[in-house]
Formats: sequence, structure tokens, C-alpha cells
Amino acid sequence: MFIGHSVIIHFRLTEHTTMLSILLSIMILGSQAPANTAVYTVSYLDIMTSSKAAAVAAFKQYRDSSRKDAGYIRFEFFEQVDRPGHFATIETFADQKAMDAHQMAAHTKQLLTKLESIRISDYDQRPYKTLTLGSAPAAASDRGVFVIAHVDVAGPQANAPDLLKKLAEASRKDEGNLRFDVLQHAVRANHFTVIESWQSQKALDAHAAAAHTKQYRDVLTPISGS
Repeated sequence: MFIGHSVIIHFRLTEHTTMLSILLSIMILGSQAPANTAVYTVSYLDIMTSSKAAAVAAFKQYRDSSRKDAGYIRFEFFEQVDRPGHFATIETFADQKAMDAHQMAAHTKQLLTKLESIRISDYDQRPYKTLTLGSAPAAASDRGVFVIAHVDVAGPQANAPDLLKKLAEASRKDEGNLRFDVLQHAVRANHFTVIESWQSQKALDAHAAAAHTKQYRDVLTPISGS
């Protein structure tokens, strides 16, 4: 287990920023970047702070069991730095059939049972599919900066997928970028999750001030959902 500095940013009408630390990020050795057929579950959960150790232990056991599931690609586990016990997870499987089988597995049900008595909020699980992926993400570092951004666009009047693809393409060229992936909600097509990794806070700050990032925010603000 390692702990680094991370960031989660939710883009709404205004930008809200909080800090995360990565706890677990495991990829099968030799695996490739997820294909366009890959499916994802992005989840959020609040745990009682007194039960944080129990939650981490439960997720570690779940991760180890999940790695044996057919179609498993990656499991990532984050904790908010300034909000102990607030977790985010990103699970990646090769296709929907593999994800469905994983969600019905005994170890998945066992995790939910363990979390039931120590959670404050519901285990908010959201299904996603690929919109645009960069190369395979670099191994997580205790000095890295991580970003999870939720984008909610109100209505179909704006071409949000193209907007986000252009942002991703430009951002991957920014100095210090390690990862810039965009996922689209499997059911609500106007909802997206952006996953970023940066070498340092300085690199993230420079990206936030870049012309293409400012242009993206200028376009996004008037069309953001609630």
C-alpha cells in the first residue's frame, strides 16, 4: 500500500476542488491499455472514520480476489486527503459480460456486506464506457498528483464528447501529464468522468492555467448541469 497526493475536481456551474490520496492501484503485469470495449464502474463511499482501517482491509481483500476474475484489468482506490473515510474507486473490466460476472461474484457480495455496518453513505456505483483513452497509465507514484473530474452537461445542445476529446488530446501534450482518460456514463450520455495523473502539483497548476483548459471551462460553464 502506498499513499500519494491526489486531487478530485467536480466540474459543475462552478469548480469545486478537494484533495485525494491514492491507496491502492493494481494492474495485472503485462496488461495493455483498456480497449474501447472496456467497461468501468466509478464508485464513491463515505465510511465512519473510526472504521477506516477495516474498510481498507476489506477493499484490499476484494482487490486480491477480483484480480482472479475473468476480464479483470484494473482496480484503483482513492481516499480524500482532507476528508478521511471518503473513498473513490475505479474498476476496469474487458467487457460488460466480465463486469456482470464480477458483480455477481461471492467476493463482491462479501465486500458489500462488510461495508454495510461501517458506511455513512450509500455505495454510489456508476457504470461507464470508454470515450477516449491515452496510452497505458504509468505506475502510481507517491509523488504523483491524481485528478478525478465529474462533468455533467445539461441537455444535448453542446457536443460534449468532442469538447472533452479535444481537451484530452491537448492535455496529454502538457508537460508532466501521465494520464488523461475520459469515460462516458453508460446510461446518462451527458455525464462524464475525467481521470488524470500528473508528475507534480506544479504540472497540474500549469495545465489548469493553459489556454486549452481555460477555453474548455469557458465553453463548459454555460452548459453545465446541476
